[in-house]
Amino acid sequence: MYESSHIYIFTFLIVSALITLCLVGRMSSCCCLLILLFSCSSAHNDFYTSIGHMTDLLFTEKDLVTSLKDYIRAEESKLEQIKKWADKLDVLSAAATQDPEGFLGHPVNAFKLMKRLNTEWGELESLVLTDMSDVFISNLTIQRQHFPNDDDQTGAAKALMRLLDTYKLDTNTISTGQLPGSSLAASHRSVLTVDDCYDLGKVAYSEADYYHTELWMVQALKQLDQGEKSGTVDAVNILDYLSYSVYQQGELERALDFTKRLLELDPTHQRANGNLKYFEYQLAKQQKAEERGEEEEEAKQKKSQPDDYLPERKKYEQLCRGEGLRMTPRRQSRLFCRYYDNHRHPKYVIAPVKQEDEWDRPRIVRYHDIVSDKEMEKVKELAKPRLRRATVHDPQTGKLTTAHYRVSKSAWLGAFEHPVVDKINQRIEDITGLDVTTAEDLQVANYGVGGQYEPHFDFGRKDEPDAFEELGTGNRIATWLLYMSDVQAGGATVFTDVGAAVWPKKGTAVFWYNLYPSGEGDYRTRHAACPVLVGNKWVSNKWIHERGQEFRRRCSLQETD
Repeated sequence: MYESSHIYIFTFLIVSALITLCLVGRMSSCCCLLILLFSCSSAHNDFYTSIGHMTDLLFTEKDLVTSLKDYIRAEESKLEQIKKWADKLDVLSAAATQDPEGFLGHPVNAFKLMKRLNTEWGELESLVLTDMSDVFISNLTIQRQHFPNDDDQTGAAKALMRLLDTYKLDTNTISTGQLPGSSLAASHRSVLTVDDCYDLGKVAYSEADYYHTELWMVQALKQLDQGEKSGTVDAVNILDYLSYSVYQQGELERALDFTKRLLELDPTHQRANGNLKYFEYQLAKQQKAEERGEEEEEAKQKKSQPDDYLPERKKYEQLCRGEGLRMTPRRQSRLFCRYYDNHRHPKYVIAPVKQEDEWDRPRIVRYHDIVSDKEMEKVKELAKPRLRRATVHDPQTGKLTTAHYRVSKSAWLGAFEHPVVDKINQRIEDITGLDVTTAEDLQVANYGVGGQYEPHFDFGRKDEPDAFEELGTGNRIATWLLYMSDVQAGGATVFTDVGAAVWPKKGTAVFWYNLYPSGEGDYRTRHAACPVLVGNKWVSNKWIHERGQEFRRRCSLQETD
């Protein structure tokens, strides 16, 4: 748990020593060492992919604010001393210069003048030149190596756009912070400024995503028009992006309107003047083509979101919003809640577990109150220092790699690492009846800003023959998914092929088989973790493999039995 803090303290000591070297004049050697240290210690942490890790940044920022206030107080104290000195001398010099000879005729005044100019003004100079920022700058230098970088900011910006699309929100809803499910009081609710909306639009623009560029630039312009002030962004900059983004979406008339508005504000804008002539030419050309009954390619373009690589995007997002398929009353009547003892297992005869049917085909069941709060907190405590960006299996290379469609961090916990982990593994075996000695370690995952995992299979398909070869335990026969936190909004587990949606509930676990008894993959189990709209989602997975289940779940002769 404290591994990262040990590293932090060690780094603090080294950096403090190096800064001291710099202060005493050994600049060249210490600068080289500082650069080397920062290059080694500032590896990208993908902060935006884990809310759990981002909480540490809040405390870092709090420490920096405390240090900044200390610096302000030191500067104020210094200025107060200088002010008192100046006020005292102002009165003295005003009186002295009225009768210089009479004033200096007094030997004490003459002595004090010599002393002030020879000694005290030198002391004042030293006080003025004293740099009160040393401690703050040293602290900031140390902390900066743990700051997010441009990739984190871009990742968080894309997350807001993902939430916008998935949950059919408008930019104003996000800008005002009034998100569905948010329980924050109005005083604690953050809002997006004109600058924030402009920056979001620029991120989209850099990705050639003109659809979202337009949305956020329109929001920025709206807030400016409503009287919000900005020190860095003006309407000219926003309109410049807006005109081009709507042009790229085939809306020539709107592009022309935005350009004309820009030129009203800045008639000398070189690019806008060029665009005005071009847009007018293209619009006239388009109108002539329409008169001839022809359609230009530009006119065929429709305003839409960027091309999508995920064919089931629409269904996936519908399920995330709770708009999925509804079971017929007949099918729903066959879903039950029951007390389950796994065929009179000795541990559960007297105290059976609560089992609920979530779906029938494929069968997905949920177990309630399966893990205690204390156990879940221990698992989080063990996992948090080891959280790393979650990876996926690349079928082309056969290697694990990060992916934009999986936004979370994960850590692996072995049964030997703590009795709680061993106890949870044993509980999974007792309830499912499957051998977990050949299962993978417990994977703990924490989702980030808009954290998600787009539709995927847990099992290895036939086009991935080497998916789990190195484990030597066969394919993933079943999945156990434990929810270790409640989520205020979003974050459902959805099965896109069948239309099922399972919502997170702390202390419950869902279980399903990925393979038929024949060993063939059940493609109905394709599932996804929906983006977290509001909240902090913690889960743990146990992937159970085929080896060891030969007499626990017997093979079928029919492929899909």
